[in-house]
Amino acid sequence: MTTESAAKRNTQKLQRAIVDGLEDVKAQDIQVFDTEHLSSLFERVIVASGTSNRQTKALASSVRDAVREAGFPKPRIEGEANGEWIIVDCSQAVVHIMQPTFRSYYHLEELWGEKPVRLKFGASKPVVESPAAKKLAAAKTAAKQSAATRGAPKKTATGKAGSRGTTAARAPVKGTPRPDAGKIKTVVVSTTRKAPAAKRGGAAAKKTSAPRKSTPRKA
Repeated sequence: MTTESAAKRNTQKLQRAIVDGLEDVKAQDIQVFDTEHLSSLFERVIVASGTSNRQTKALASSVRDAVREAGFPKPRIEGEANGEWIIVDCSQAVVHIMQPTFRSYYHLEELWGEKPVRLKFGASKPVVESPAAKKLAAAKTAAKQSAATRGAPKKTATGKAGSRGTTAARAPVKGTPRPDAGKIKTVVVSTTRKAPAAKRGGAAAKKTSAPRKSTPRKA
């Protein structure tokens, strides 16, 4: 029972690798069929379409690379010379990459499509980060932290953070009147004492109303 489950997982892993390889080069109308009950030579038949000779060849190459990266033996490829119908033999699975005219004419779905396999297409792949990418990301993080440290205000002797903007605000700018200039002028004016108008008028009135001394005339 354990051997059967392991073989099943292995087949599922292989078909996932094949489909990923096809999707990487934008294959059209991907179909997966279970053929265990039809043939003892392979367990899956996968059919996909390519719009040109160039695309079908690229699809076959992508499937071969994806299968090898998944840890399976290198597949055998037939029909790559013309690119109209390419067969990729992956031992447990056989992939038919065909141009639309050939696919509609031979219609392999009628022969192998009795048990279609439901497979999630467009599944996200795990991103494996390389050591170089990790070092680059660490260097960027360290640079950001260093820039943030340099831009932070430094603490003074009192323990409070100083600011360049505060120091600049304290320094007077040439040609600009100080904000307290008006206050000093007001204080100077207020400290200058002037005699009240009423008192000045009263003193003048006393001087005017005072009688003049008459001097006797000589005979």
